[in-house]
Amino acid sequence: MSDERVPTLVAELNRILEHMDVLQAVDLSKYAHHETQNGMPLRPDDSVPTQLLRARETFAPSMRDGFFLVPKLDSHGGSGGSADAAGDGE
Repeated sequence: MSDERVPTLVAELNRILEHMDVLQAVDLSKYAHHETQNGMPLRPDDSVPTQLLRARETFAPSMRDGFFLVPKLDSHGGSGGSADAAGDGE
């Protein structure tokens, strides 16, 4: 990083920290009806799983260990292995 860029970066980081101070000053007591973890209000986990009309396996050409395997996009060139290269011996 060039020495000329340092003052601009310091100013940007200071603005971020000032914004964090503003966010911490917000009164969340009316939203903290549920137990919190790490200061984050949690909603009750009372949802019901949605039943699918078809089996999950019909949504993708192949699956492994409950996950969909999809072909690597040509636009992602050499940025990682494809599903075929995952190493399951097939």
